[in-house]
Amino acid sequence: MDRRVFLIVLDSFGIGEEPDAADFGDLGSNTLKSITSSAAYSTPVMKSMGLFNIDGIDYMEGVEAPTAAFGRLQEASRGKDTTIGHWEIAGMISEKPLPTYPNGFPDDVLEEFVERTGRGVLCNKPYSGTDVIRDYGVEHMETGDLIVYTSADSVFQIAAHESVVLVDELYKYCEIAREILQGEHGVGRVIARPFEGEYPNFVRTPRRHDFSLVPPKTIMMDVMVEAGLDTYGIGKIYDIFAGKSIQHTQRIEDNVDGMNKTLELMDVDFNGLAFINLVDFDMKYGHRRDIEGYATASTVFDKQLAEFVTKMRDSDILMITADHGCDPGFKGTDHTREYVPFIAYGKDIKAGSNLSTRSSFADIAATIQDIFGIEIKTSGNSFWNEIKN
Repeated sequence: MDRRVFLIVLDSFGIGEEPDAADFGDLGSNTLKSITSSAAYSTPVMKSMGLFNIDGIDYMEGVEAPTAAFGRLQEASRGKDTTIGHWEIAGMISEKPLPTYPNGFPDDVLEEFVERTGRGVLCNKPYSGTDVIRDYGVEHMETGDLIVYTSADSVFQIAAHESVVLVDELYKYCEIAREILQGEHGVGRVIARPFEGEYPNFVRTPRRHDFSLVPPKTIMMDVMVEAGLDTYGIGKIYDIFAGKSIQHTQRIEDNVDGMNKTLELMDVDFNGLAFINLVDFDMKYGHRRDIEGYATASTVFDKQLAEFVTKMRDSDILMITADHGCDPGFKGTDHTREYVPFIAYGKDIKAGSNLSTRSSFADIAATIQDIFGIEIKTSGNSFWNEIKN
C-alpha cells in the first residue's frame, strides 16, 4: 500500500521557552502565547486536533476529545535557527551551533570574497534586511559594491539591485561565498537578496535564493531514497538541505501559495514524504515583531488546513511542527529557544494520543522511517507505536 506523509513546518511557531532558554537570552519567550493574545487569532482546526492540549499550554482551553495525536518537542541541538532546526527534524542532531558574526565577517574572508568577485563590500555587520537596502542601497548603485550583512542567525547575506547586478550574477557571487565559507566559517546559509526600485522605496524581490551547507550526516530523506521512496520539498526545503535527497521541489511565493502547492500535490500519486516549509510566520511576522500579522497568518493557514483535511486519503498522514520560536511579543528581533508543537492526524493515527514532551525533534525522522518500515539510520526515537491505530 502506498503511503504519503505530509510534514508541514510552521517556521518559528514555538510554544514556550525550553529549560535552557536562559542560555540563549530567551527566558520568558512564548510565540504561541503572544499570537493568541490577538483578536485576529483563530485556529479551530488545530485546536480540535489538540494544539491547546499540549503540555505547557495553560493559557488556552483545550478540547475534550482531540482528533489527532499531539505533544511537544525539545531541541537537542545547540542552536535555534532554521538550518539546525530542520536538520534535527530530519534526524541530525548538531552538537555545536553554526558560527555567527555579531561583529561582522573577518578580514580574510572578505578579502578572498572581494578578490574572487571583483567587487567591493559595503556594511559587513548584523542588519535588518529592509533597513540595509535603505541605508546602503544608493551607495551600492553608485559604486557597484555588494551589500554584505548578517543577522543573529548563521547567515552571510548579499544584497544587490537587479539593475546593477543581474540575478544570475548575484547567484554566482553567492556560490563563491559558499565555497569560501566552509569549516570554521561554515555558516548555515549564504543568501542572495536581490532588490529593485528607487530610493527611498527599494523593495526586495521574490528571487531570493539560499545556498546552504550540505548536512554532514545521514538524514531521513537519504534513507527514504535508498529504500526507493519518493521525497518532495515545498518552499525552502530544497535550499535548507542543499538539495540532499530531495527528488522533487517547488518554490513558493508565500504561505498561502505554499499550502496551495501542497493541496495540488495531494492529487499526485506517490509513496513517501512531502516536506513543506511555510516561512512567512518567521520572515514576515516573527522577526518584524508583528503580533497581528503572525496571528492573521495562523488563521489563514488554519482555513487552508481545513481544506487539506477534506482531501486526505485513508492512508495519508499529516504532521505539523516547527523548527524554533520567533516570539513577536519578545525583545529584539532574533529567534527564540522554544519547544515546538507536534500534531499527527489521519485515519491510521490514534486520536487523543498525548506524546507529552519528547527530547528531540529527531524523533519525527525516526517515526517517519518507522512508518515506512525501513531501518532507522538517523538520531531520534520513534513514537510510531504510541500513535498508530
